Amino acid sequence: MSSRVLITAGASGIGRAMAEAFDASGARVWVADVDEAALSGCSDNWQRSRVDVSDEDAVASLFREIETEWGGLDVLCANAGVAGPTALVEDVRLADWRVCMAVNLEGAFLCSKYAAPMLKRQRNGAVLITSSTAGQYGYPNRAPYAAAKWGVIGLGKTLAMELGPHGVRCNVICPGAVEGPRMEGVLEREAAAKGMTRDQVYQGYAAGTSMGRFVEARDIANMAVFLASDAARLVSGQVIAVDGHTVNPDPKL
Repeated sequence: MSSRVLITAGASGIGRAMAEAFDASGARVWVADVDEAALSGCSDNWQRSRVDVSDEDAVASLFREIETEWGGLDVLCANAGVAGPTALVEDVRLADWRVCMAVNLEGAFLCSKYAAPMLKRQRNGAVLITSSTAGQYGYPNRAPYAAAKWGVIGLGKTLAMELGPHGVRCNVICPGAVEGPRMEGVLEREAAAKGMTRDQVYQGYAAGTSMGRFVEARDIANMAVFLASDAARLVSGQVIAVDGHTVNPDPKL
């Protein structure tokens, strides 16, 4: 039987690339997303659900549907996230902090909470959580996002310990700066906050890696497929950066 893979925020960006890569590998794919327009543009081969991962009732309903339709789950890609505000910590509104935590950290928690019993029951499977290099380094002007992405690393390592005895692995993927619309928004907001141009901020991020470039969504997707496969059967509890090797997370130009 082919693997059954759920990908949150799977209708665009990194999640969409994951869905395409798992599909190409022969897996059955279920994408959950809040963006109905993006969902409507997904492959007809995929199951699709509109879900806000910060809403426990919605997440619980999704997993009941997966149980009914698929009879279980083999891989959870807890990928949903938002960029959060770009501001000095004293200028961050509590409401914006809470939204960032609700989606990035609580969303990963809720999906893991409802996936765990399924995975433990079959004594096999994998949980993959999308963090960020912001979860490995401090990032000025991104306190809510960095805090949430540090948080999911702690969640992932704990899940590896709890699920390992049941044959289930958990790993955390940390993308660096990824080409695409979301990063463009970050670049523009950071440029405004720092009094720089968008291109200056872009070059700063690129210069902060030893390979001197941004990564692409497919690079993250390829890592996800590998970590979910039998080739990584004893890889668990790891935090793996796919970032071109960050050597300076906040280079000064």
